[in-house]
Amino acid sequence: MYSFSANTSLSYNDAINAVTEALKEQGFGILTEIDVKAVLKKKLEIDKRPYIILGACNPVLANQALDAEPDIGLLLPCNVVVREEENGSVTVAFMDPSAVLGLVDNPDVVKLAAEVRERLEKVRGSL
Repeated sequence: MYSFSANTSLSYNDAINAVTEALKEQGFGILTEIDVKAVLKKKLEIDKRPYIILGACNPVLANQALDAEPDIGLLLPCNVVVREEENGSVTVAFMDPSAVLGLVDNPDVVKLAAEVRERLEKVRGSL
């Protein structure tokens, strides 16, 4: 698997705020926000349910990863998806850094990936 997730009873906007705050508590900031619903509407005239991709980054850990493997930026940041399901519930899904960064044959990166995953699991647990 390349992800893990949590369902929440929060509204879509409240889930975005909650996950952003929980990420902040774990040392992550949001580098990018891609409103997939808005992009698909604008570019393709397709109506979709709310769906956002948050590009989360912990600068300290990212720096360590870049020092260990200069091309690791190709696999960063850690993406977090917040999406509204058909039934109105909200899912928050996290890229599994252990799966993605495991592509790199470097024990230092694997160790960092485990730490990032642990922090992201704490975020999931807070939802």
